[in-house]
Amino acid sequence: MSSLFSPFSLRGVTLRNRICVSPMCQYSAQDGIPTDWHLVHLGARAIGGAALVIAEATAVSPEGRITPGCTGLWSSAHAEKFGRIAHFIKAQGAVPGIQLAHAGRKASAHAPWRGQGNLPESDPNAWQPIGPSAIPFGAALTRVPSAMTKADIARVQSDFASAARRALEAGFEWLELHFAHGYLGQSFFSPIANHRDDQYGGSFEGRARFALETFAAVRAVWPERLVLSVRLGMTDFHPEGQPIEESIELVRRLKSIGLDIIDPSLGGNSPDVSGVPYGPAFMVPIADRVKREVGIAAAVSWQITEPQQAESIIRDGQTDLVLLARAMLDDPHWPFHAAKVLGRPDYRAVLPPQYHRVI
Repeated sequence: MSSLFSPFSLRGVTLRNRICVSPMCQYSAQDGIPTDWHLVHLGARAIGGAALVIAEATAVSPEGRITPGCTGLWSSAHAEKFGRIAHFIKAQGAVPGIQLAHAGRKASAHAPWRGQGNLPESDPNAWQPIGPSAIPFGAALTRVPSAMTKADIARVQSDFASAARRALEAGFEWLELHFAHGYLGQSFFSPIANHRDDQYGGSFEGRARFALETFAAVRAVWPERLVLSVRLGMTDFHPEGQPIEESIELVRRLKSIGLDIIDPSLGGNSPDVSGVPYGPAFMVPIADRVKREVGIAAAVSWQITEPQQAESIIRDGQTDLVLLARAMLDDPHWPFHAAKVLGRPDYRAVLPPQYHRVI
């Protein structure tokens, strides 16, 4: 039996295989509310046979959006619209997931196809970004964020918990917190972005505090029967970033307070990085290391494209799940085609009966 097509269980959630759809920003929401685009985009991947479909980085507050087109979960109206999407994904046999995020100092930006960098301050759709320190990201993102007060920190942590409640209300069964890619959770952890001299900065203990407290606030409202994950930026490939050993220790501490599975990714705290080993499945060695050293389930993404490649990653125990993004955009039926390539006799069963009876 193919390892890639074996079931996987965590808490009270069982995935039908190990193929998952990674969160992919679509920049197509209206005031944070998902549209028919999101229903079709996510629903098509569930129809295609993925086991877990994770909705894009979804802001816990209006200021937490990357762009004006990003989705949000700051009201019941947002939860209601997401509910239709979660219900459809589940009806296709996949588990509906969502990633909660706050863009921090990378907020108030253009959608990628509309330009680079921050929206002009004169733009009526622009807003003031916030971050751990008043340090802009750099490159095209030149807007200086407001350094967060302790009241701001408490408010954002409450926003994460409230958004988690709404995710549950909408019917999601897998929740991921986005602490990577230079967004707020990651920027607190990174000495590149965090120059604070209070209890939320300085040492590892201080820089890890925001992530640990935010995670604990979410775990307190997220049911024990459902999965809680974190996408964590393990390294910036930058000499001033946190050492990977610190990242592993943060994962260890998150596990001790209820983390179920880690999704290792890039830090993304500086435009000036070098030595990123871009190439097929380049994050797998880091995921494998975290999995072994912490003793936790792991998922991994980044340049996983071929069925045999994904099969070997799972078979060799380097990670428990593969998260596909570009490959799924290119081919929403990637799981079906993978089943054929890997010689699964009942490969047609990967698709719904409306499709497999004629394909």
